[in-house]
Amino acid sequence: MNKDIIKGNWKIAKSKIQQQWGKFTNDDVEKMKGTYEELKGHIQKKYGYEKERAEKELEEFIKNNKLQ
Repeated sequence: MNKDIIKGNWKIAKSKIQQQWGKFTNDDVEKMKGTYEELKGHIQKKYGYEKERAEKELEEFIKNNKLQ
């Protein structure tokens, strides 16, 4: 998977990220800077997920929102 997909679709993804992961504030989303690794790290931190679960959710999010 191309990990730059999030960054390339950041304008579209920002609102969908907050819908998917409701614990994120606008400030949280702005700090992520559109990178896959930043988003994955924030998911892990906010939700207490292990790396594998955060990756799985993020990959499903990308696929379900046609960000590929």
